[in-house]
Amino acid sequence: MNYSFLRPAGLAGLMAPALASCLLLSSCDTKPKATETDTQATAADSTATAAAGEVKPTGAKPAWGPNLKPEMQAVIEQLISFNNKPLPELTAAEARKQPSPADAAMKQMQASNITPSPMQVDTASQTLMPGVKARIYTPKAGTAPFPVIVYYHGGGWVIATIDTYHASAQALAEQTGAVVVSVEYRKGPEHKFPTAHDDAFAAYQWALKNAASIKGDPNKVAVAGESAGGGLACAVSMQARDKKVALPKHQLLVYPIAGSDTNTPSYQKNTETAPLNKAGMEWFFKNYLRTPADGKDPRINLVAANLKGLPPTTIIAAEYDPLTSEGKTLADKLTAAGVKVNYKLYDGTTHEFFGMAAVVPEAKQAQGVAVADLKGALK
Repeated sequence: MNYSFLRPAGLAGLMAPALASCLLLSSCDTKPKATETDTQATAADSTATAAAGEVKPTGAKPAWGPNLKPEMQAVIEQLISFNNKPLPELTAAEARKQPSPADAAMKQMQASNITPSPMQVDTASQTLMPGVKARIYTPKAGTAPFPVIVYYHGGGWVIATIDTYHASAQALAEQTGAVVVSVEYRKGPEHKFPTAHDDAFAAYQWALKNAASIKGDPNKVAVAGESAGGGLACAVSMQARDKKVALPKHQLLVYPIAGSDTNTPSYQKNTETAPLNKAGMEWFFKNYLRTPADGKDPRINLVAANLKGLPPTTIIAAEYDPLTSEGKTLADKLTAAGVKVNYKLYDGTTHEFFGMAAVVPEAKQAQGVAVADLKGALK
C-alpha cells in the first residue's frame, strides 16, 4: 500500500479542536469531560466494541510491519480504511483534501471511547508577514514571560497545515509551559524551494523580535518540527549561526527530512509503509524542489552540511519510516561536530506517531523525552 500523511479532511474538519487536542498527552490528572461534539461522535460510532480507552487492532499485522505495536497498528488500520489514493497519482491540491494520520487517530479515539482533556492553553491567530501566519499557543497557567518554541509542521513542504499538527503543538505548549508559535509557511509546488525555508527563518526572527508581545522571553527560544518541519528547524539553526542571529537554545527534530538520498537502507526497506514511504517522499521532492540540484543544498541535505556550533538537539525516530537512516546519520554527524545530541528510536512505530499520545503509548514516551530536554534547555 502506498499511503502518505495528508491534510486533515472530513473527520478532522468536522470535529472541534477539543477532539484533536486529546491526541496529545495531557499533563492534567483530572478526568477529562466529553464535549457535546465528542459525545455525539462516540454515539454515532456503533462499531465501538472495545472497553473505554482500549486501543486494539482488528486484523493481522501488515507484511511491511511485523513489529508494529498494537496501538500503532490500530491507527494504521483506520488510515487504510479511508482508501486514500497514493500520492504519485495525485496533484498537490488533490492530496491536500485526503484524510490524514491525524484523522485516523481521531477515528480510533472514537472507536475506543477516548475523550479529550480540557485545553490548558489559549490559542490565537497571528500574521507574521505577508503570506505567512501562525497559531500562538499560550499557557493558561504560570507567569509570563514564558519560554518560546517556534514549531514547524510536517507534510513534505507540500501538504498538511498547522491544523494537521495541532496535537503536537498543543502538547509541547502544555507540557513545557512555553508559548508555541506554530508556523504556517508557504508550500510547493506553488512556492518552490527555498520558500518554506525562508519563511521558517523569517518566522524565527519574528519570534525573537516580538516575543514580549506574545508573553514570551526572547532569551529563551527553541525550535522544533516534525518531518519536513524537523528539517526546517535544523536549517533555521544553521542560518541563525551563519547570519549571526541569536541561536535557538535547543532544537527538537522529530523524524526530520535530513537528506535527499532516496536509496538509504530505510528508504529501501520502507517502500510499502504507511503513512509514509519511498514513493511519497519522491513525490514531495518533485513538488518542492526546483531541480534535483536543490536536493544538495545544505538546507535540504543536512547530513552533508556544516553542523558545528548548532544548539543541543533531540532527535526522535520511528522504526517504519523511510527517514530513519538519515535521522540516525544526522545524529551521528551532529555528535561528531561537537553538538550534544539525545537520539531516541521508537520500535514498532511509524512516521507521524509523535502527536498520537492519546492512543499510542510510544508517542507519550517520545513527548516526555522531548519535553524534558526542552524544559532543561529553556529553564
